[in-house]
Amino acid sequence: MKHTFIYTLIFMLLLGSCNTTAQSSMYDSDNKKAVALFKKGYSEYNSSYGDESKLLLAESYLLKALKKDPKFVSAMMLLSEIEVQKGNLEKAIEAKEQGLNINPEYGKNEYFYLSQMQLIAGQYEKCKRNAARFLTYKNTNETFQTKARLYIESCDFATQALKNPVPFNPKNLGSNINTSQPEYFPSLTGDGQNIIFTRVILDKNAQLRGGRQEDFYASSTNDNGDWKPALSLSSSINTFFNEGAPTITADGNFLIFTSCAGVDGYGNDRTGKGSCDLFYARRLGNSWSKPRNLGAPINTINWESQPCFSADGRTLYFIRSVLKQRGRQNPEEQDIYVTHLSDEGYWSTPEKLSNTINTPFREESVFIHPDGQTLYFGSNGHPGMGGMDLFVSRIDENGNWGTPVNLGYPINTSGNENGLVVSSDGELAYFSSDREGGQGGLDIYSFELPPAVKPVYTTYMKGKVFDADSKLPLGSIITIIDLKTKEVLLKSVSDRKSGGFLVNIPTNKELAINVSRDGYFFYSKNFSFNSSKEPILIDIPLEKIKISDKPFVLENIFFDVSKYNLKSESRIELDKLYELMKTNPELKIEVGGHTDSDGDAGKNQVLSEKRAKSVVNYLVMKGIDVSRLKYKGYGQTKPRADNDSKENKALNRRTEVKIIGN
Repeated sequence: MKHTFIYTLIFMLLLGSCNTTAQSSMYDSDNKKAVALFKKGYSEYNSSYGDESKLLLAESYLLKALKKDPKFVSAMMLLSEIEVQKGNLEKAIEAKEQGLNINPEYGKNEYFYLSQMQLIAGQYEKCKRNAARFLTYKNTNETFQTKARLYIESCDFATQALKNPVPFNPKNLGSNINTSQPEYFPSLTGDGQNIIFTRVILDKNAQLRGGRQEDFYASSTNDNGDWKPALSLSSSINTFFNEGAPTITADGNFLIFTSCAGVDGYGNDRTGKGSCDLFYARRLGNSWSKPRNLGAPINTINWESQPCFSADGRTLYFIRSVLKQRGRQNPEEQDIYVTHLSDEGYWSTPEKLSNTINTPFREESVFIHPDGQTLYFGSNGHPGMGGMDLFVSRIDENGNWGTPVNLGYPINTSGNENGLVVSSDGELAYFSSDREGGQGGLDIYSFELPPAVKPVYTTYMKGKVFDADSKLPLGSIITIIDLKTKEVLLKSVSDRKSGGFLVNIPTNKELAINVSRDGYFFYSKNFSFNSSKEPILIDIPLEKIKISDKPFVLENIFFDVSKYNLKSESRIELDKLYELMKTNPELKIEVGGHTDSDGDAGKNQVLSEKRAKSVVNYLVMKGIDVSRLKYKGYGQTKPRADNDSKENKALNRRTEVKIIGN
């Protein structure tokens, strides 16, 4: 398997070794011609800055120097650095090993650098041996010491992981998604039927060297579940700048992404707090708004990227990299942060996740599953297979993240794995890889997650909100509530043009949905999943507030059997009714109680009346004037369904509201 990012990572980590090593020991040869050739090679290398022709020229001088003096260790070490930049990891290792075999005491740090390369090359026994030797030296760099100990742990982990592989059968998403150019960082809607991802495109006006830039592309599934040809997301979002690492809400209507500073002369302004910031855009119908910077306190003078929006729409995870001097990104100071959206619409000051998740090294590509309690991320700071590995952590009942678990081999390899997202049902994971057999470069793949690292199963609720009379679509507020804890699990809005909405919901809770809009009576319903995992497809008609004989059923008012005391789960619905009365001060209502036809009709009549009165008493206690309230018991006289099944009896036992004044 090839790994595009391996050599970039090694290059960043090893650059510091070259100048120090070369300068400190550059004359460990008595051959004057070899030394002269070495000096020329070193000069070309030091001025190359990625120029391949200079690297090749430097290499030729070093090879000539080694012909003059085959034991010229400094030439071997510099040749190793050049091989790293060329992407020849195996040759880089061979050159460094050869030099240390000639002079084992050439430089103590060389054992650290060698173990680093051997870890990424999957040479675990050699890596462990050289990391251990480095730790025997005194007065070495503390960061190197910490890494060397991590390398030893990683070698032990990797050795065992190779012996116990996890199930892994990645499938390419096909030519409608993947091309000869790199595709990566996928993001899915809650139903898994829409995908947005980053694609590198060729553009002579692009920012990137070589006429390349990053844009967003989108696709959806057809009736057979296959992906349609991906299209550019939107001209209001894609620019001559780089757009990358998108995250979309479950309904696909809100996008947060990374873009780097600049103004392109076409009205696209991506200036912000720092080099790369987080921006957002909204979809209205088939078009997208012009992106806006999320601003402080999320964006800073540092580098913010790779956002992930939670299913509740109120929590944002992202990556922040602290900048070094001269404004350059420091890949070694890159952590996962989290911020929360207040009821007033303000983001809290971002906080680092705990040291259980973040390490002194590199974390990235964070993904919070729609279950709200399972976090996937990439890291090279936890024991793993080599480069960036993928991990999963679960939050406990006290809000603490558990010890990260490596997803295992061969999901993780000695190279870099990154950019994982998981479907809402927890069955499929999506990631990018440049493995053999793809369309070219990085491609997006899917694979079935092993059971041990799956999240809690979630599903989705999808539907349309509309005016009950005109049938016209309505924008409205949708709230999903945990009936047991009374906690609001998420808030969303239906699209004001289509009325459509889609929200992810957990399957291990008793839930209530509330849909509201000014001028309309709210809609409510409760759901009990038990063993069902099917998505909920629902259309929601909203009735305008007007005097009518047509009652509204309060679906989430609960009483114990044959009793009229309100259960605590009812307060959510009652408070919604109170807010409606408070917002509409002229509104007058009648609360009606109904029972099924089991038992004595007279007792049912009394029970229904007492239940209706309990609701009125609650509203009065909250401050609603009693003159605006009436109650009536209907007993078993107005059934909604035949009283012949458990389900129908539940329909007949209900509390209703009728508008009698407005």
